[in-house]
Amino acid sequence: MTAVAAAARRIFSSLRVPNYRIYSGGQAVSLSGTWMQSVAQAWLVLDLTGSGTAIGLVLALQFLPVLLLGPLGGVLADRIDKRSLLVATQVGAALLATTLGLLVLLEVVTLWMVCVLACGLGFVNLVDNPTRQAFVGEMVGPDDLTNAVSLNSVLVNLARVAGPAIAGVLIVTVGVAPCFLINAGSYLAAIAALLLMRPEQLRRTPPRPRGRGQLREGFRYVRGNPAIFIPLLMMAMVGMLAYEFQTSLPLLARFTFGGDAGTYGAMTALMGAGAVAGGLLTAAAGRRAPTALAAMALLFGAVQSAAALAPNRAVVLAAMVPLGASSIAFLALGNATLQLASAPEMRGRVMALWAVAFLGSTPLGAPLIGWIGSHSPRWGLGVGGLATLLCGLLAWRPLARLAPAEDTPGTVAAEPAGPDSPA
Repeated sequence: MTAVAAAARRIFSSLRVPNYRIYSGGQAVSLSGTWMQSVAQAWLVLDLTGSGTAIGLVLALQFLPVLLLGPLGGVLADRIDKRSLLVATQVGAALLATTLGLLVLLEVVTLWMVCVLACGLGFVNLVDNPTRQAFVGEMVGPDDLTNAVSLNSVLVNLARVAGPAIAGVLIVTVGVAPCFLINAGSYLAAIAALLLMRPEQLRRTPPRPRGRGQLREGFRYVRGNPAIFIPLLMMAMVGMLAYEFQTSLPLLARFTFGGDAGTYGAMTALMGAGAVAGGLLTAAAGRRAPTALAAMALLFGAVQSAAALAPNRAVVLAAMVPLGASSIAFLALGNATLQLASAPEMRGRVMALWAVAFLGSTPLGAPLIGWIGSHSPRWGLGVGGLATLLCGLLAWRPLARLAPAEDTPGTVAAEPAGPDSPA
């Protein structure tokens, strides 16, 4: 029992921080609503058009602002108090979800309306994502950062279990509109959590004063640090092709296995359950060697490729569990690696580029995966697996060169790129 208790303390160490506990409670509610909307939006577009390409188009528009303007969100995150900025983004997202829910409820929704609202949410996420990522460090500090990032991934995926399961039931019984309206209400929990925090316990980074050249400064900083630059390149490649599950899984559920919204919801929920396990294991392991990110890419790519080859519905549902575990472990490792390697005053801009790599690549990847999936849903999923395998293989040697610096946190980010740094 002593060993079990010690492991539990390691896994949940960041929850000893009161502000992070409050934040996590609000996120648990809000993220469940977010996943409900994600499932409902994909199914709404599929009902309106019957097209996988249309699903990809909507997702592309949702993430297009992050792709085009993502670094500007990081500049704002470094300039403005992060807690206040997050309250504003939650209000904006709630208003957009309410609007979409009412349009569906009144039976006047069309594809162009979904596209406009999805793009509006993209502008909210443009600011919200880097601010939220950097705010974790202000709540828990560097010692618990890896643990907090991993636990936040667990929270996201617990919500992935609950949200899609509820959404699947609601869509089948009463339609998609309640999913959007419930999500709008769930943002109130996130806002309340932010307002209930104790500001004096936050480890705030002083906001950067407004000045010229801050965007270029962020780019130079990233390019000059291989410990940041290499994981960002990996995330761009994997994010563009492998993390397009909102496009590939609905097509696989309906056209390959003859399922309905319940099948898609079950696939997403099982993937979330696996991600919870993967996140807990990552939280318990703590910081790892840089090559762990390449190793996890190889595992993630192999599992995704195998899921694409599943012969029947039962096998593909079972494959969702290891797929979720490996996908979230890769994501958590990459996120924590970037934050630990970044100077606090640059973290907003670094995490904005992380959002560009992970979320901003969707406008490029989602239509492509949607087009491939419309012809062959198996290939829509499998292309991502093959790309991730290739990414792990290509990144192994450059990451191995960084291994000697892994035990000196803070120095990695300060070292300029040498002649062996990848272009």
